[in-house]
Amino acid sequence: MNATTSTLRNAPPERIRFKLDGRSVKLDSRIHAARGDLADLSLAGVLFSAHYARSIELTCVAAGTPVLASATVTATAVSELLRGESFHALDVTTDWAWGFCGHDGYVGYVRRDALDVHEQTDHRVFAGTAPLFSAADIKSPIRDYWPGGALFTGKAEGGFVACAEGYVHERHAVGAEVLESDWVAVALRYLGQPYVWGGRGHRGIDCSGLVQVALGQCGIKAPRDTDLQREGIGSPLPSDEPLRRGDFVFFPGHVGIMTDGDNLLHANAHWMAVVVEPLADVVARLADDHAEPIISRRRIGA
Repeated sequence: MNATTSTLRNAPPERIRFKLDGRSVKLDSRIHAARGDLADLSLAGVLFSAHYARSIELTCVAAGTPVLASATVTATAVSELLRGESFHALDVTTDWAWGFCGHDGYVGYVRRDALDVHEQTDHRVFAGTAPLFSAADIKSPIRDYWPGGALFTGKAEGGFVACAEGYVHERHAVGAEVLESDWVAVALRYLGQPYVWGGRGHRGIDCSGLVQVALGQCGIKAPRDTDLQREGIGSPLPSDEPLRRGDFVFFPGHVGIMTDGDNLLHANAHWMAVVVEPLADVVARLADDHAEPIISRRRIGA
């Protein structure tokens, strides 16, 4: 062994260095993956962290799984991943993965057993809920129920779409590239579904989750929470502009979609379900607690 070889073997590994210009900033922890000990590599140069990591893209293989505020099953659900959606993991242990959702960047913890290697999907569940049959036969045992918007890889077979987990009826699925144009029609498929905080359609849904999944199936990306949606969806309406189908009405901590000029479609904790009711009734119900129940009205398009 010569001196040069010895020097190379003993040299420390080359380090990636970042320069932070100015002060480290405080970012919204809901959509920027940074915690006390670790941050997403994309945030290097924006904020200081003891360690940075490059994310690994995984796929949700459960019908739906909660995105939690902390790594414990009793933690509050802040969102939900649906079958086939991606999760960018920054820290993975035996039981948990911490990172952010691929569709909206929302940060949280997901059970490790709900995730697997990244999958290129080519079909989407079109129905509000689709039974997953064990064979290409509607009389065969049902293995699971997949929510609207779930993504999977499949192949047409005898009136069904065959996939690794079972069979989805062809009337319940479309190609992943097929987009809809009427988000009200999409949202109406969730009518009657239970209200579940953090839900996006797997056994329950919340108000902003309903807006997000309805727009998502129309190819329109929307943030996860109502305050983010209030700034990120469409354009504000003048106070004298009449409401119409497809408009969004925002209340303190709540959002709904107009089905016409008078009625609101929303997932809400009052009825604990997705319902359509007169907007005037919602306003009257909130009037005792809020001087201005409606805080914003927004529209996508002209």
